[in-house]
Amino acid sequence: MTGARVGSALTDEQAAIRDLVEEFAAEEVRPTAAAADETETFPEDVWDGLAELGLTGLTVPEEHGGFGADETTYAVVNEALAHGSLAVATALSVHCLATSCLAEFGTDEQRETWLPEMAETGRPVGMFCLSEPHAGSNPAEMSTTATYDADTDEYVLNGEKQWITNGRRGGVAIVFAKVAREDGDGGPDETDDAITQFLVPADTDGFEVGKKEEKLGLRASDTTGITFDDCRVPAENRLTEPGKGLSAAFRTLTEGRIGIAAQAVGVAQAALDEAESYATEREQFDRPIADIQTIRHKVAEMSTDVSAARLLVREACRQAEAGEDYRVAASKAKYRASEAATSVTNEAVQIHGGYGYTTEFDVERLYRDAKITEIYEGTTEIQKTIIARGVFGE
Repeated sequence: MTGARVGSALTDEQAAIRDLVEEFAAEEVRPTAAAADETETFPEDVWDGLAELGLTGLTVPEEHGGFGADETTYAVVNEALAHGSLAVATALSVHCLATSCLAEFGTDEQRETWLPEMAETGRPVGMFCLSEPHAGSNPAEMSTTATYDADTDEYVLNGEKQWITNGRRGGVAIVFAKVAREDGDGGPDETDDAITQFLVPADTDGFEVGKKEEKLGLRASDTTGITFDDCRVPAENRLTEPGKGLSAAFRTLTEGRIGIAAQAVGVAQAALDEAESYATEREQFDRPIADIQTIRHKVAEMSTDVSAARLLVREACRQAEAGEDYRVAASKAKYRASEAATSVTNEAVQIHGGYGYTTEFDVERLYRDAKITEIYEGTTEIQKTIIARGVFGE
């Protein structure tokens, strides 16, 4: 990254990891980003490189072969990767959502079975299946069901999920569904539906991956729908008690929002770097356009927005690591950083003029990619709702 980075101080270890990932992103990720976007193909060689660096085990506890990263380390890794490619950073963050759920809610046997390989090789790639065609911002309205079969001690999943990152690449999914709450005898009480989460291998019968979505941006990211058609999973694959799955999902998403906010900062920083470089080299009226006050003011505003967003991310990390309730801080970071990503990439295109509207320059891709940061893992409107509740003490 060429621009000056403003943020709360990192430890020596955190700074070393940041520098390592920035170098990897510059040498291995960024050079593949344009071609991956054009062909809408995820760069698997880059994924293997992430595994070699230990990043696919970023949120896996050390006792299971992972990195066991704190929130700040998680954030700086996401920022550095997104500076190279948001599609790559998104794939990793969703994989980390899956490993986090396994680490927190899985049994000892499940952790020992799945986490070491997911950390060491990055495979199977993890998926997080919460959103549905008619239940995005309000997952409580999901219609995917899991019916308990006492004869086989299995749950039968039926329903549809949407916007699933790593859909075709993925090998194991964390799936949220409404189930009948079990009574004291272990049997179902049909009158008390509740949401829980399941561990579902992608090769399970009835696990059907849909078409790859054609998107405005994030085109290298593998995004699909997934349908469950009498998909049977052992009862032991249930990760939370009925009724506790939604709160678990929200807790996981709150952690994930810090990562998304950091990714937005990375995209914004990349656009700022491109604008700074172009303004220095591009001449109009016999001087670099970086000497024109209008351009200088744009860059000043862009730089300030990036720094402010990064500081909000670091504050959310600080609160999380201190054991504080950081839900509002995470939403503030996600809201402001995503807004910064869209505004800074827009200005970067403007500074490039007509060239910024062509695929010859990276700012065009960054502009398209930035928009999704305002949508996934909680829209801007949802973040504002959470922030307002915090303000009013609700």
